[in-house]
This record gives sequence, C-alpha cells and structure tokens, in this order.
Amino acid sequence: MEKRDKIRKHVYVSGRVQGVGFRFRTQQLARGLNLTGWVRNLDDGRVEMELQGLEEVIDRLFDHLRQDRYIMIDSLQAAEIPPVEESGFRVRY
Repeated sequence: MEKRDKIRKHVYVSGRVQGVGFRFRTQQLARGLNLTGWVRNLDDGRVEMELQGLEEVIDRLFDHLRQDRYIMIDSLQAAEIPPVEESGFRVRY
C-alpha cells in the first residue's frame, strides 16, 4: 500500500471572500478535516492561507467552501511549500 504524504499549500483566494465568514468557515472546516495551518484577510480584498494535510483533504475543504451560499471564490493561486511542524488551524489577524 502506498504511503500518502502530507503536503502544505500557500494559497491566495479572491472573490467574495471578506465579510462573509470565510475565515471562520475555513477554520471550522479545516479543524473538522484535521488540516493544520492558518488563514487571514489581506488589505487588497483577497484571503491568504496555508493549509497542511493530505492533498485530497485540502481539495475537499475548497469543495465545501465553494458550496457555501455567501462565499464566491473567483480564483485560487496555490503553490506547494515545505511542510512544517504545527498543530491546529487558526485565524491570523
């Protein structure tokens, strides 16, 4: 059986992602999916985040966010970065 490794993604999200509960919804989903990392709003209206876990679980988080009635993701810019030792998922201010 193939061992699946955790990955870490640095992501910029644009669309209707501020003022709609995006960060708290992301935190809620990430914790439920056992992902680690952080999320924060940017001054230009985008949201920045780092997510760590199995790639298919990270994809599942975005599938859930796209189904939210208030959130509208127009684009994602994601790059894989080296994993880090951490626990939990938090909102950064």
